Amino acid sequence: MLVGNTCPEGQWTLFAEAFDDDSMGTTSPTHRRSGRAFHRMRVEAQGRAHNGKKFKEVCETVVVNAHGGLLMLKHEIDNGEMIVLMNPETLEEQECRVVYQGEPCEKGQRIGVEFLTPAPRFWGLEFGELSTPGGGGDLTAVH
Repeated sequence: MLVGNTCPEGQWTLFAEAFDDDSMGTTSPTHRRSGRAFHRMRVEAQGRAHNGKKFKEVCETVVVNAHGGLLMLKHEIDNGEMIVLMNPETLEEQECRVVYQGEPCEKGQRIGVEFLTPAPRFWGLEFGELSTPGGGGDLTAVH
């Protein structure tokens, strides 16, 4: 299901720029490796919180693509930190690097993650090739 932008003013832009950064394999700010989808689903996240303690929590996605996504976490974690996400429907796990941190709020903190290895089917969606620079690409549910 695709919905409107639910990110607070400016946070979506910062997250998108993190995913567009040349250090992550893209060639220009308008070129994406895969389309993005506003897709809410629960996943389990585990790693080390900002305070250094291990955590494990069920969190929810906000935006996803074949290379990672934007999550809402209750634990504050540092940029560059490694976490493991598990899809509870498939029990598939993906190692991720934190590439974006939103401002903490009542619901938690928006965290942008990049998979260490692309996993286009991890979210239960299939991301098609992009047809235009900066376009959204086609996606299909693959439950």
